[in-house]
Amino acid sequence: KAEATIKELQEAQPDAPLSFLPLDLADLESVQACARAFVAKEDRLDLLVCNAGIMAVPEGLTKDGYEVQFGTNHVGHALLVKLLLPVLQRTAEEPGSDVRVVTVSSVGHHLAPAEGIEFAALKGEMGHLTTWNRYAQSKLANRLFARQLAERYPGIMSVSVHPGVVSTNLYSAFVGDMGLKKMAYWGFKQLLSVSVAEGAKNQLWAATSPREGLVAGEYYFPVGILGKGSKQGADEELGKKLWEWTEKELEGYTL
Repeated sequence: KAEATIKELQEAQPDAPLSFLPLDLADLESVQACARAFVAKEDRLDLLVCNAGIMAVPEGLTKDGYEVQFGTNHVGHALLVKLLLPVLQRTAEEPGSDVRVVTVSSVGHHLAPAEGIEFAALKGEMGHLTTWNRYAQSKLANRLFARQLAERYPGIMSVSVHPGVVSTNLYSAFVGDMGLKKMAYWGFKQLLSVSVAEGAKNQLWAATSPREGLVAGEYYFPVGILGKGSKQGADEELGKKLWEWTEKELEGYTL
């Protein structure tokens, strides 16, 4: 996929200096290896978009034992940000720099459990929650983490976004190949979802629009709309607890 994408982009922009770094967010050693490879090649980083993720998948664990959606969508991204923070900060100190971290959350974060994030159960499959609750918990974490990053590192513009309900294969694991779910999803796609091109707009806006038009730490609905996040997503104490939990979990990983 990466090679095909690079080829397509270079057909449009032949001199674009593009390269592919392998990264598996469900494997923290892979995240560490990716960060090390990046800093060995580059001395600055202006924009990091944390946009990978899985959704509504069956119960499972990452390689490191975290609930698979939370481990992939939050923990993997958090480690990548942690390891790249030094180069992000150095870049932010350069004259005229505009360093940003854009984290793709989801409107689905409204479906998080009552306590927001069930920290005590994150090292496990969390089968007592539905797959959508587990997904929502991870997307709430994305939003909270982006807000904490903005507060702790004000030189970096950190925001989170909802891309819209986008017609991709992200729903495949939940929908399956046949039956009522498949029929319902077809109708849903026709009525409610947007194209991939449309679904890229909010994160592109957050990444490239004038910096003075952004509010650090905020969550944006497409495109560039404030005020549509859940109360949990603005919970300062929950955000601090997530940050501290994450730091403790990742303290053994360095460049």
